[in-house]
Amino acid sequence: MKRGREEEDMEIVWQTPANPPERHDYVFRNGIRYVRPYYFEFISHAKNRWAGKTIVDLFTEEFRGRPRDYYVSAVKSGRIQVDGQVVSEYHRVQPSQKISHFLHRHEPPVMALDVTILQEEPDVLTICKPASVPVHPCGQYRKNTIVGILQAEHDLAPLFPIHRLDRLVSGLLILARSASKADFFRQQIESGVVEKQYVARVIGVFPENEQVVDANVNFNHREGRSTVEVEDICGNSNSALKGKAACTKFTRISTNGIHSIVSCHPITGRTHQIRVHLQYTGHPIANDMLYLSNFVADGSTEGLGAGRTSFKFNRNEKNSVESEVNSNEDICFDPMCTNCPNLAPKGYDVHEEGLWLHCVRYSAPGWVYECPYPDWAIIS
Repeated sequence: MKRGREEEDMEIVWQTPANPPERHDYVFRNGIRYVRPYYFEFISHAKNRWAGKTIVDLFTEEFRGRPRDYYVSAVKSGRIQVDGQVVSEYHRVQPSQKISHFLHRHEPPVMALDVTILQEEPDVLTICKPASVPVHPCGQYRKNTIVGILQAEHDLAPLFPIHRLDRLVSGLLILARSASKADFFRQQIESGVVEKQYVARVIGVFPENEQVVDANVNFNHREGRSTVEVEDICGNSNSALKGKAACTKFTRISTNGIHSIVSCHPITGRTHQIRVHLQYTGHPIANDMLYLSNFVADGSTEGLGAGRTSFKFNRNEKNSVESEVNSNEDICFDPMCTNCPNLAPKGYDVHEEGLWLHCVRYSAPGWVYECPYPDWAIIS
């Protein structure tokens, strides 16, 4: 009965990208930053291969995260519309039609680490990016991003990231405060005058002398990982290789015989370049599950878990945490939502670890920006 009254009385306010994140949008529980679920209009235009499909078949086949019954109800209730109009569940889609899906959006959680401002200038902002937080809106992330958090908590907007860090990577992030300044930085990066330095914690005793890896990197979008390609023993040219040319220089900073701290200087900027080049040297990042698949898990892999569940809680403890998170007023229950009553969307675990890879320094003629080393980079 209570749920029925909630559904009747519920006032739905739809958001668009024009609605800026605000401080009260965030909920902090047990070291995790959540976003209060909100209503959002997702817009797409029908592709040619969608033509002729019924609206329900289209969503069921293309967006498999929800059951068919949900899409039937969403069409009937007007939460799925075509060209701004409510249609029947048997409506057949035509190419280029505007399809709107009004959704109760649950964003994935991130670690509740501070976004530390390092330097604030009239046209440049530098911050220390925490691991697990994406730089800008992508996928299911919109407010739980560096750009969103800086806008909500520091009223800093607009911001233009001039380079990117993977979501699980921490460290220096440079953001221009105008489009013209962003273009200036991007031109320098494209011309090759910008020097970049990262630090990583890797498995084993890394060689003492500088190691240069000059090997193509081929990123597989479907698998979400890169591989290294090299010339065969016959010396075939790079033109036969599918990947992009990539070069990284590595220098050992310290080692304790189990792990090594390595300074990484990427000359190019390919997807997962440092991670896959370190794997190629035989010394992958010590908690990088994506590139540790070929290595035996032994004492040297202590701390594994970047991008995976952190097994700090057993099932009962985890359920207790989730119950505490969801037993308050932080979420407005939507009777049609397939993620309610949880704050996090289904399929995301709240216990995630950052990668032991950290951006330390960017420099070019006339400027240099730096970020302190993380705690895990100190070993003895």
